[in-house]
Amino acid sequence: MRLKELRKRKGLSQLRLATDLHTTQNTISRYETGEREPGIDELIKIANYFNVSVDYLLGRTENPKMNR
Repeated sequence: MRLKELRKRKGLSQLRLATDLHTTQNTISRYETGEREPGIDELIKIANYFNVSVDYLLGRTENPKMNR
């Protein structure tokens, strides 16, 4: 998952991202290390937050555009 890459590109700390997504810093850390995987609702929240597609977030495509 590209979460860490997207977070760093925006200059966000794990704590700031967690606060914005209404979760914990520990959860973000676990997502980034692969220790835990987000559910579909969380994936959609993260993709919307960074304005990228879920497929891009998951590394299934190199195209970050969202199809709406």
